[in-house]
Amino acid sequence: MRQFFYEYRKFLLLFAAVSGVILLLFYRALKPKPALPIFQPAGVNAELVDNSIQYVKKFHRIADFELQNQNGENITHKKFDGKIYIADFIFTTCPSICPIMTTNMGEIQQQVLQKSHVQLVSFSVTPEIDSVPQLKKYALEKGVVDTKWDLLTGPKKTIYDLARKSYLVAKIEPNEDPYALIHTENFVLVDPLRRIRGYYDGTNSEAMQQLLEDLQILEAEFFEESEAF
Repeated sequence: MRQFFYEYRKFLLLFAAVSGVILLLFYRALKPKPALPIFQPAGVNAELVDNSIQYVKKFHRIADFELQNQNGENITHKKFDGKIYIADFIFTTCPSICPIMTTNMGEIQQQVLQKSHVQLVSFSVTPEIDSVPQLKKYALEKGVVDTKWDLLTGPKKTIYDLARKSYLVAKIEPNEDPYALIHTENFVLVDPLRRIRGYYDGTNSEAMQQLLEDLQILEAEFFEESEAF
């Protein structure tokens, strides 16, 4: 028996190696790929959703929009067509959660800087304060890379409607202003088809790590050859 193994050891080793590769390929083929959920208004906290769409259970998409960024450029939804992007709602004079959110978005920016298929966008919830020059000043202070991250301002109603009817991230302010809102700490992960694929606490480091991991899952879904972090 020992003589048999000695004479055929190369064949047996080759056979074992080939068998291992085949088993690995079968395992990968049969193992389900991780997938992210697709969020719909009916499945999100009703406080964050405009009552006109709280019943919607499918086909929700981010609406068309046109706003100005920190460089005074008109930015529309078309800029993000075919791309993954991460969105949040902030204001430059916010003394509480916004600085933390912006710092965390800045760290994400560094992680995706070389990924042309990933963009970042922050919408101002106080556009009457956050003019283009104010956003530019804020962008310079926070290290915003213009080609990667847009800070947007524009009509308050447009931004309010986006927060409540598209991204589903803002509560209504309990006062007489119909377009006053309380923005949340949520970061929103949006896929190339304008669908919401994840919500993350923009003030929490563990949530940011989860966001980056989910981003990789989404990249695998839409961009097979995307680079890992």
